[in-house]
Amino acid sequence: MRRFFPLLLLLTAAVHAQTAADLPPADARGDLLIRGATVLTITGGTLENTDIAVREGQIVEIGQGLSAPRGAQVIEAAGLHVMPGIIDAHSHIALSNVNEASNPVVAEVQMGDVTDPTQIGIYRALAGGVTTIHTMHGSANPIGGENETLKLRYGTFDPEDLHFEGAPRTIKFALGENPTRVHGRGRGIRPSTRMGVEQVFRESLTDAQRYRAAQRGAAEQGTTPPPYSRRMETLADIIEGEVLVHCHSYRADEILMLMDVLSDFGVDRITFQHANEAFKIAPELAAWGASASIFSDWWAYKFEVYYSTAFNAAILTRNGVRTSINSDSGELIRHLYHEAAKSQRYGDLSDDEALALITINPAWQLGIDDRVGSIEEGKDADLALFDGHPLSIYTRPVMTIVDGIVRFDAERDGDDMRLDVDPAAEIEDVRLYVHDEDTCLRDAFVF
Repeated sequence: MRRFFPLLLLLTAAVHAQTAADLPPADARGDLLIRGATVLTITGGTLENTDIAVREGQIVEIGQGLSAPRGAQVIEAAGLHVMPGIIDAHSHIALSNVNEASNPVVAEVQMGDVTDPTQIGIYRALAGGVTTIHTMHGSANPIGGENETLKLRYGTFDPEDLHFEGAPRTIKFALGENPTRVHGRGRGIRPSTRMGVEQVFRESLTDAQRYRAAQRGAAEQGTTPPPYSRRMETLADIIEGEVLVHCHSYRADEILMLMDVLSDFGVDRITFQHANEAFKIAPELAAWGASASIFSDWWAYKFEVYYSTAFNAAILTRNGVRTSINSDSGELIRHLYHEAAKSQRYGDLSDDEALALITINPAWQLGIDDRVGSIEEGKDADLALFDGHPLSIYTRPVMTIVDGIVRFDAERDGDDMRLDVDPAAEIEDVRLYVHDEDTCLRDAFVF
């Protein structure tokens, strides 16, 4: 018993910390006035010495000399920069599972079912100015599960509280090495080649067309419909535009292949995740209408990612491809504003173009740009405050606001704000990663 005593103390302290923090409920919508800030609207330029009035979690007025709503919190922001809350279009935090690798097609599984609102990574993301994430199935399968768009309303134990109301459904596809390695070379299940990945897409979407046609035919003729299949329902919804495709990709040839496949089935919207070689085919992506969510300067961590460039974001932007920069990392998510700044260092993008990579562009890719991604009247009050310009390497996030509620305050928050409710699980995770090679390999396929 003695050896477990420090762990018991840690567990007790963690639970006590959550109670002491007195975090607002997830359904709270705040009233506040941010006064005298430099406001980076993204879509409407930069406004000096400007106020932002928020009522019930929405921006109601932007201007100078505004009056605070009755009972509102007033934030004196002279000398601070305010930007829209950062949106990470590719994340895996807040999940208790990532890959369902038992079949090359698992469109029936949903990340919303394994959302973990207590993960400490949510708090750390808030500390980096992030307010919304797209938390995704891994890339073990050509067709993975449905992803989930989350608002970081940290402080709840109910996963439903984090789900972004009204956000379109999205699904994870994957090209290249990961699905062929997990299945063909790892489990003896097709696909084992890149051309086999294409065939999985074509067969699955064809099956979904037939399934939906059989349903409609049965309804018209009053006959028995085909057995219900959650997998087929989701695939048919992709063809009908109800589910947005986000596809793990690296090589230009495979990106072109998938655009051809989707065109054959009438799917006209996709975001290519990572897309390290997208710069090679930027005009083709723009002509098709595809978007890209990329790393700023990650590559060469495996062979198929050998060829890339830090100019990727700028080349895509200059060619009219809607582009975002993501983290795919519980660590990198804390400084996505620095990742956006690299697009200026290498590609000479303007301030608004660079910040759009982590705000309005990912919002558009997720179908939530009518709610977040820019500072405009009528949009959600999801905001990040910095002690300098967010594209400066010397800048520090000082406050993050979600729905008008301060969820992170650098001056207020310390260890008491951390809702690390299960340190024992984290200790177990470390043990697995050190000693269980299969677990390491399986969980590595999330890039």
